[in-house]
Amino acid sequence: LVSLLLIGIAAWGIGFGLISSFRVVGVVIAVGVFLFLIALVGLIGAVKHHQVLLFFYMIILLLVFIVQFSVSCACLALNKEQQSKLLEVGWSNTNSARADIERNLNCCGFRVFDPNETCFSDCYRSHQCQPCAPIIEEYSGMVLRFVGGIGLFFSFTEILGVWLTYRYRNQRDPRANPSAFL
Repeated sequence: LVSLLLIGIAAWGIGFGLISSFRVVGVVIAVGVFLFLIALVGLIGAVKHHQVLLFFYMIILLLVFIVQFSVSCACLALNKEQQSKLLEVGWSNTNSARADIERNLNCCGFRVFDPNETCFSDCYRSHQCQPCAPIIEEYSGMVLRFVGGIGLFFSFTEILGVWLTYRYRNQRDPRANPSAFL
C-alpha cells in the first residue's frame, strides 16, 4: 500500500508540474518499487509457507523499520534553527528544486531578493518579490511534523509485520503432512 502510494505521489507531482527534478522522482519511484517487491516476497512466502522467503522478508522489513523509525524521529526532533540550516544547505546545492520553489511559491532568492540574479517566478518582472526563506520555513515545519508522524505510524505497522512474520514462520503448513513441520 505504501509503495503504491509513493509511486502515485511521484506520478502526481510530475503530472501537475510540481516537481521537475527527475532525480527526486526517480528516487521516490525506486523506493516504491523496492517496497512493492519486498511486500511481494512476503506474500509469496506466506502463501507457499516458505521459511527462507519469510526469513528474508522479516530481516528486510526489520531494516526498513530501523531506517524509517530513525528518519521519522529525526523529522520530529528538528527545531527551527536546524530546519533553517538544512533548508539553506538544500537551497544552495540544488538548481532544479530552487527553480520549482521560486515558480510555485512566487518568491525569489533565499534570504534576500537580488534583482540581478535569475529567478523563475512571475513576480520577478515587477521586482516586487519577497525572499523564499520565510515561506519555505512556514511550510517545512508543518511538512516535517506530518511526514514524521506518518512515518512513525507506518514504522510501527512494520514492526508488527516483523512480529507476525516471526510467528507465522514457525507454523505448520495445513496442506502438508500433519506430522511434517516446515
